[in-house]
Amino acid sequence: MPHSKLSGKLVHEATKHSYLSVQMNPNYVDASTQPRAFKVYPQFYRRLQLNSNNSTHAFIKLTSTITFEKIYKNVPYQLRVNPSAGALYPTEVYIQIRDVDGFINGIYHLEIENNCLTLIYELGDDGLESYILPNNRINGFIFLVSSVYHRSSWKYQDRSIRYCFLDSGHHLGSIAASAYLHEKNIKLIFDFDKLSLNADLGFENKEFISSCVISGEVQAKPVRRLRLSIPFVCGTDYFQVNQFVEDAYKATSMQPSHQQKLDHPQFNFHRQRFLENVWNRRSIRRFQKQSISQEIYWRIWENIHKPIPTENIEEIEIYAVVHRVEGIIPGIYNGRNLIQSGEFPEKTGYLCINQALAKDCAVTLFFVSDYKNYQTALQLAGFIGQRVYLFSNYWGIDCSGIGAFYDDEAQEFLRTNKDVLYVMAIGK
Repeated sequence: MPHSKLSGKLVHEATKHSYLSVQMNPNYVDASTQPRAFKVYPQFYRRLQLNSNNSTHAFIKLTSTITFEKIYKNVPYQLRVNPSAGALYPTEVYIQIRDVDGFINGIYHLEIENNCLTLIYELGDDGLESYILPNNRINGFIFLVSSVYHRSSWKYQDRSIRYCFLDSGHHLGSIAASAYLHEKNIKLIFDFDKLSLNADLGFENKEFISSCVISGEVQAKPVRRLRLSIPFVCGTDYFQVNQFVEDAYKATSMQPSHQQKLDHPQFNFHRQRFLENVWNRRSIRRFQKQSISQEIYWRIWENIHKPIPTENIEEIEIYAVVHRVEGIIPGIYNGRNLIQSGEFPEKTGYLCINQALAKDCAVTLFFVSDYKNYQTALQLAGFIGQRVYLFSNYWGIDCSGIGAFYDDEAQEFLRTNKDVLYVMAIGK
């Protein structure tokens, strides 16, 4: 279906899982064919090595860095500060830096593998502002989060469009966490001219911008569009077209999001402990059917619902299926309201395609939305998901995101007419 006839609702409908669809398409892949997960520009581009002793460098590095390396079946895997479905890491980050000491005014690619910034475009009187905030100039930082979608579609096929947006949201959450630790205000932007920006950044059809974060001084001063196109560099070692993903991206880039007044969250975490938590965050693969305390559960709940610093918004409603929280009756909750009491671990495990994570945890969280803009909704679900990871871990609770579930059956189980976008499990 051409993108002109697609919508967020149709994209969601076309990428649903059911018991029958999973049985008919178990989606086995040859791990040896996995595309490369790091984008690197040619060697002749100018690079700036990031130094953790420099506070600005440390702020940039913590948004995207590798935090752990493990060997699985004789293959090394680099785990990053941001979680990703299947550890496929489709997201890349570009940063425009203007009028910041120690930096050439330009657009940089954050080269995660080598811990450096690669200067891909030097600014004059032009810049990214004209695509994102027309008639304004940002003295500071503009972060762009993109998806090299083949890294995800290689395994998840059409449903990868969801994972690309959820992973973008996780990455936005990592940028927000670094901004908090380095005492920088940020603003998330989802509604802007993404298609023109993709073209001028030289992405062809192989990569797309999903969102933006600004941090700096906003001046009422026009900035013209990029005077030159940036040469194309592929983010994988090989590429296969998924026309559905490309059409779905274009279609969901055109619908404006709901709007709200900008509001910044206020957190009160111990910063050194929170920094260690950011570095040590992992997705847990097994829970021990242990209870968690009611006090910690409500702390997590309160903090994940604090304001999101954006004017572009889609409401994300969270249903909690409580299995093992001290002092709370097991059952399905919407906030603090008990919808149905009962023991449902086997049901949530089944709904999440028989993953033990969803039944052995203390609480299974279902994120639902009745959205205008599908891209924005999924990214906000991922952003809140990153909060769940970090805030749970901060209080000693483990966490894992779950992107695979039986869509219609989960919706029916929750008794909601809103689309289920994401599932998370927390526990010990």
